[in-house]
Amino acid sequence: MSTSNSSEAKEDDNETRPLWKYVTKIKSVGGTGGGNFEIKCHICDENFNGSYTRVRSHLLKLSGKGVRPCLKITNAKIIELKKIDNDARSKEASKQKAVPLPPNSKEGADPKKRKTSTIADAFNMQARETLDYEIARMFYSAGLPFHLARNPYFRRAFSYAANNSIPGYQPPGYNKLRTTLLHNERSHVENMLEPIKNTWHQKGVTIVSDGWSDPQRRPLINFMAVTESGPMFLNAVDCSGEVKDREFIAKKIRDVIMEVGPSNVVQIVTDNAAVCKSAGLIIEAEFPNIFWTPCIVHTLNLALKDICAARNIEKNNEVYEECHWITQVAEDANFIKKFVTCHSMRLSIFNSFNSLKFLSVAATRFASTVVMLKRFALLKKGLQNMVISEQWTSYKEDDVGKAKFVKDTLLDDNWWGKVNYIIAFTSPIYDVLRRADTEASCLHLVYEMWDSMIEDVRKAIYKHERKSEVEHSTFHDVVHSRLIARWTKSNTPLHCLAHSLNPRYYTYEWLSENPNRVYPHQHMEITDERVKCFKRLFPDADERRKVNVEFANFSDGREGFADIDSLNDKGKMDPKSWWLVHGVHAPLLQKVALKLLAQPCSSSCSERNWSTYSFIHSLKRNKMLPKRAEDLVFVHSNLRLLSRNSPQYNQEETKMWDIAGSEFESFDDCGILEIADLSLDEPELEDPFINDDV
Repeated sequence: MSTSNSSEAKEDDNETRPLWKYVTKIKSVGGTGGGNFEIKCHICDENFNGSYTRVRSHLLKLSGKGVRPCLKITNAKIIELKKIDNDARSKEASKQKAVPLPPNSKEGADPKKRKTSTIADAFNMQARETLDYEIARMFYSAGLPFHLARNPYFRRAFSYAANNSIPGYQPPGYNKLRTTLLHNERSHVENMLEPIKNTWHQKGVTIVSDGWSDPQRRPLINFMAVTESGPMFLNAVDCSGEVKDREFIAKKIRDVIMEVGPSNVVQIVTDNAAVCKSAGLIIEAEFPNIFWTPCIVHTLNLALKDICAARNIEKNNEVYEECHWITQVAEDANFIKKFVTCHSMRLSIFNSFNSLKFLSVAATRFASTVVMLKRFALLKKGLQNMVISEQWTSYKEDDVGKAKFVKDTLLDDNWWGKVNYIIAFTSPIYDVLRRADTEASCLHLVYEMWDSMIEDVRKAIYKHERKSEVEHSTFHDVVHSRLIARWTKSNTPLHCLAHSLNPRYYTYEWLSENPNRVYPHQHMEITDERVKCFKRLFPDADERRKVNVEFANFSDGREGFADIDSLNDKGKMDPKSWWLVHGVHAPLLQKVALKLLAQPCSSSCSERNWSTYSFIHSLKRNKMLPKRAEDLVFVHSNLRLLSRNSPQYNQEETKMWDIAGSEFESFDDCGILEIADLSLDEPELEDPFINDDV
């Protein structure tokens, strides 16, 4: 054993320390186990003590190493030895520096030291550290995004390997991953989705669609099926080379409807583009039981844009006159943000006075102006302290005029008053955006949310202007007109029917909250739209008469709905539970109610899948076969969506693992994380602004 070790050590010395052959090791000095020897030089016959470092210094005439240089070596020989030494050092540096593994054998060790407890074995820190480094190298070498470490499937794979003895196991290779395993995983995901599909006939389905173009302007339209049980990715259509007119979009929607089943589909939710509305009308004509519904979040965002970014055009003069001051405040805030963050010294001063950061908000993002000003309000004290600080005053630079404007603006109480006013009167709109920007069931809440929002906006404006309710406010008239105009374009019969079927709206408690409220069956607009819905959902006159009788009994609390528990529970149970418990006396109406009360009102779940789109195009770049690419997109998207329904999705290690993550998402887009990638119902993930590139 010792002979073998000695020969291996000698071989290693010859390869990595070639200058040993020009000296003789006479004997070891300084005790056993060390690296110091009494050494004799073959060239000058001088003796000295030391290690290989001194041998190298002696022969190459390196000073400061505690050894005299060789006096008899020639310059030609030094050049030769330097080449030998450099070659050896380069060879050693090229070798992978692996983290040493724990010794497998305890042979020759002290018996007392060999006795380790079961706990010590389980927590073998050296082995754990080695595995950590191996995993880290995988990330670094492949340029993997760091937030992959929060992926529950990644964590589960290593946990399974660590907890199961699989001698000789090798991970799947390139071909197996893209063929057999992918095909089997598609089948596995479809099986996991089957319970959701089985609820479609009872709970109904909303088909959500949204379009997107990547930086190369390659267009995609994606389709998702949303139910109370959660969203399900259906497919994404690459529209490159296609004319995206109403007929094309209607055809793609029709294909999805036939896949899901026409009787299962309640509504189609898209954005508010004119071509989408036209396509929706084509679908409604072909499938009378299916309604086209514009995304409420898009509608509210357009209303905010009308107010906060009013355009100076002829037909918009009145709005511009009353609202252009908001645009000016937003432009000032943007200027201040860019002035501070575009220079490292100014940014450093800012960071010394603020724990919060600026936010990078894309102009196309929902409520972008409001989000930016809300952050400014939180930063107010730090920003003011910054511009009156000694660092800011003593910092000399070329932009003196700009610096003065920033300082004057941030110390102007009137400017901050405008910021607070904008936040105050837009807060009701922003709050509804937050509530609607989800795939949760809220179709039946839209009418009330919008109605309450308009009233709350009025109160905020009148409070700021210190006017009584009977007085006139020109600014309120303009804001109110924009909100009503957007509501008129987005309100559909389905909103009114869903509102009519919420039992809470038939309680005295709800009615008394606002003196302007009336019961749904007494509201003219809601009644007219409900009648339109019933005519489409129940084309047979006799069946429609039955459902009208059922609605009369429900709204008036008579017949089967006169029970004391039924009346008391209207305002205390959630609407769907109430219908499940008390709706048996109105089977036709109950079936409609259970479907409508389970539907969303926005296309948010579609927009959260932005990463899927670039993922699809990367597949095309890799020239993956169409069927294989389709399988991969289906598996990729639905595994992420299914994960959101698990309890682990909100736990620390894997919390919201699929919603971006670290500053450095990948080596393709290093450091880019905008709020455009996030939903308004995930505010805790709004990432600090580092570099303003939007």
